[in-house]
Amino acid sequence: MQRGIKYLTGVLLVELALHGAGAAAQIVSSQDRAAAGRGVYTDNLQRSTRVFTFQQAAAEGPARGREIYYYSCWTCHNSYTVAAGTPAPMLEGLYDRSTMMMPGKPVNDANVAEKIRNGGPRMPAFRHMLSDADIADLVSYLSGGECCIASQTVNLPANPWYTASADDSMKFDYRGNLYGGPTGRVRSVRGVPLEGIMVQLIAGDNNIRTTVYSNEAGEYEFPELPTGEYTLRIARPLRWQSYRRQEVQIDGAPKLDEIVLKRVTDGELLPPTLDIMGQISGAEWLFNLPGSMEEKRLFVKNCNWCHSYQQVFRARFDEHGWRWVVERMSHYQGSTLTYRNSSGRMEPEQEKMLVQWLARVRGPESKNPYFKVMPYPTGPATEVIVTEYELPRLYLATHDVAQDADDFLWYSPHRGPRVGKLDPATGITQEHYISVPDGCIPGTHWITVTNDNMVWSSQNWAHLLTRIDPKSGEMHQIEPPPRLLPDGTPRPCNMSMGGNWAVAPDGYIWKIRMGMVVKTDPETGEYVQTWPVKNVRSTYGTDVTDDNKFVGGGAWGEDWMIMLDIEKGEVVERLSSYPNQGPGRSAFDPMNNLWAGGKGGALVRLESSTRRLKEFVAPLLYYGSFYEANPDKNGEIWAGAVQTGRYSRLDPKTERWINYVLPEPYSHNRKSWIDNSTDPVSLWYVDHNSYLVHIQPRK
Repeated sequence: MQRGIKYLTGVLLVELALHGAGAAAQIVSSQDRAAAGRGVYTDNLQRSTRVFTFQQAAAEGPARGREIYYYSCWTCHNSYTVAAGTPAPMLEGLYDRSTMMMPGKPVNDANVAEKIRNGGPRMPAFRHMLSDADIADLVSYLSGGECCIASQTVNLPANPWYTASADDSMKFDYRGNLYGGPTGRVRSVRGVPLEGIMVQLIAGDNNIRTTVYSNEAGEYEFPELPTGEYTLRIARPLRWQSYRRQEVQIDGAPKLDEIVLKRVTDGELLPPTLDIMGQISGAEWLFNLPGSMEEKRLFVKNCNWCHSYQQVFRARFDEHGWRWVVERMSHYQGSTLTYRNSSGRMEPEQEKMLVQWLARVRGPESKNPYFKVMPYPTGPATEVIVTEYELPRLYLATHDVAQDADDFLWYSPHRGPRVGKLDPATGITQEHYISVPDGCIPGTHWITVTNDNMVWSSQNWAHLLTRIDPKSGEMHQIEPPPRLLPDGTPRPCNMSMGGNWAVAPDGYIWKIRMGMVVKTDPETGEYVQTWPVKNVRSTYGTDVTDDNKFVGGGAWGEDWMIMLDIEKGEVVERLSSYPNQGPGRSAFDPMNNLWAGGKGGALVRLESSTRRLKEFVAPLLYYGSFYEANPDKNGEIWAGAVQTGRYSRLDPKTERWINYVLPEPYSHNRKSWIDNSTDPVSLWYVDHNSYLVHIQPRK
């Protein structure tokens, strides 16, 4: 029996009704939602549905309550933001107090639940979002003595789906292994071959997931897989009903029984059941919700990077509640929202527009939309293998990944003190604890592996750069010169240092910050040399060429690309032609051209030879964005199309795009790692939802 596949929930009555013909639009009142329970669905192996229903850790009880707390309460109720001046109280020891925050009311389950339901002057009312069962799970966590996660010390819980161990017999061949495994065919109940269906095998020992895609004839072929027991399923079936076959024995290249799928509905639009809503990408959510382009672009510009759109659209608040949610998001700094800014991200009238739109489309009585979804992959987009690895902890908000000389994948958690090192053959992960000063939020942002096989990383909230020797585990930390506040004093910890740096072939560390391109000594953290920048204070991404001739980056938050010609001492600054393009994480191609992912939906190139800037706009409607751009040895550019559930590959010579559809609807990558040693080139990225992904094209 497979480890880690521990609970299977039932099926909503409303879902059973909607699987029939002619269902009307689903309108769920606040009263009905409160009685609806924890949310039940048919496929607990779809990771995104577990995320959507707060069931990554458990189906019910205090462990699930901890998850609801982390996503719904932690941002305001933690020691770091309390120390920075937030008015929200700490919740540790809540049940040891004589009275509630509500004057005169004793602390008990009923009164705590009432406070959660009704909110307060500066707290949203959660009665529109959380059912009675949800609140019961949250209260059981608050009263159980283990509250509160990541509040004073960050020790994130174990992931129950991570089961890799040294006792496992399954070892995966992850390099150049393209064919030679199990084969089969997918068709509909009407006998029609189905193209672009994601057929997935989950290994029994370690829960490593391998996904392949059916071709035009409905045929699929896996790579060679370790002998053992697997679960066969269809990943993210959307318009097709869930399919699963457990205890499938794989040994060599067997021909598997034909997979026959039945449609969820004969209509064009998909009903808003939990199974389907959990599979919908953020871009598809936004496309299907009512609202003007002005309202939706305002949302994309301001709510795109720190979390998935699903995290927003699973919520429901009245206008008062959304006002305080947006106030917190707009007026506090960084993804941890610890310090209050002097001004918001938006103008007051824009903030009002966003609040009113959210209250209209995700308010107490708003309808869940029927969904028009993006097409399934066809042609070249089906010629790919996607492998997913579980990580040992939940809620890591993983950020970057890099591969060392021994093939281990190093990843950075934005929400914890331990960077991870994963063996792609077994899925086994080792963790390395990185200490930070007391009172600073632990978490690692940027991570890379240098030519001499050293691992460098940044602790953005603690203002540190850390070097790890993979062989010995020895660490060396430096503290670069601080960023300054407007009054000239250094920023305190838990205000961003600027997390993305670059290590040159000669070992020096580069960044564009504080209105300068800076070259930093890796032993002392002191600046060796600086060059002034005219139009921006900093870039978000930074990279340096392999020949040590150019440094550059995209100024996310603004529309500039910055590049320094090191030999000439010339700083080139170019403005994007599209407003709100916001070039972000950056990398140089083999021709020393600088590339950046744009939140406006383009990959942006600044040529080193001509100094010309060109934007390659992706065919992703108006709701997808790019966080980074990463060139391979052939000059093709790779980028996760954030919020679309797709990973994009661009050939700049022909301007041909291939968009690979992923088994989960996120594609929320921050910085990928190209493996140029495989043929074809392959890519690793760690999704912000805390799992590691390998994308291996077959052509």
